[in-house]
Amino acid sequence: MKMSMYQASVPVFVRALNNLAAILAKAEAHAKAEKIDPAVLVQARLYPDMLPLSKQIQIASDNAKGLASRLAGVEIPKFEDNESTLPELIARLRKTVDYLQTFKPEQIDGSEDKAIELPMHGGGVLKLQGAAYLSQRALPNVFFHCATAYAILRHNGIKIGKDDFLGK
Repeated sequence: MKMSMYQASVPVFVRALNNLAAILAKAEAHAKAEKIDPAVLVQARLYPDMLPLSKQIQIASDNAKGLASRLAGVEIPKFEDNESTLPELIARLRKTVDYLQTFKPEQIDGSEDKAIELPMHGGGVLKLQGAAYLSQRALPNVFFHCATAYAILRHNGIKIGKDDFLGK
């Protein structure tokens, strides 16, 4: 059975972002229980030259909504990237999931050969077909930033494990 572009993207992103929101909720509870300033977690990094937790969440969100929008041929909603608390980051993930759930399979299926142009940081445009965009850019990017967010929180003592990342 051939997997559809919709099935390979939207439900996968919804699950990953919902799991990430649950991980952030555990981080919020941990911070409260241990009397840790949650802002420390929001700005935490794995290494000084890496992006903080807040940016990891924003980029995962942007990649998920960007992929669905581009493949469906609709305008990508702009989020302000101004989240500075764990509840705001959770709300962003929920808003992204709500947006993803507005898509129907027929909007995305059949987009394997669709010409996609991605603006690159620092200028230039990356040109890909839909299937390559999904498999070589969007999926790896979403999971990279979700895994990095997980690692930042785990490194900071949040009691999470593989089941939290993968979901039940």
